[in-house]
Amino acid sequence: MNLPVSIPALDPMEVPRAREIYRSTKTYDHVEGLSCCFRQWRATHSHCRLVHGYALAFRFVFATYELDERNWCFDFGGLKPVKAWLKSMFDHTMLVAEDDPERERFEQLNRDGLIDLRVLPAVGCEATAKYVFDFVATYVHEQTGGRVWLESAEVSEHGGNSAIYAR
Repeated sequence: MNLPVSIPALDPMEVPRAREIYRSTKTYDHVEGLSCCFRQWRATHSHCRLVHGYALAFRFVFATYELDERNWCFDFGGLKPVKAWLKSMFDHTMLVAEDDPERERFEQLNRDGLIDLRVLPAVGCEATAKYVFDFVATYVHEQTGGRVWLESAEVSEHGGNSAIYAR
């Protein structure tokens, strides 16, 4: 014999829950002029092995348990050095992987003043998302004494392709 089970209504203010997290986002869109070229030398099966370019966009998600005195997660005005770094890395630059077999040729083009070369541990949207995440996460941690952390970094090649890195 099954007896009806009565479930008491819960007061939402009494429901135990995990610690609240505040999040905010900052986007540097495709119109920022962060146009760079890539070569994905490992993509031997596709045209991505050739030099090609994108106007990159970046989206960062910041998180904190505790808002600052202005009730902000993170003061976006404090991101000017991040924007400057993004411009120095991705504005009219050529990105190649440190293990690219043609790296020396790209370095010669750089010495000849024909490209502005950036050698990254790896290239591709996913690898670039991690590279940017590591820089911005360190910056945010230093600026906030650890109160704020970077939750994710998204790199978008265009409206159809993006990659997200999160820890």
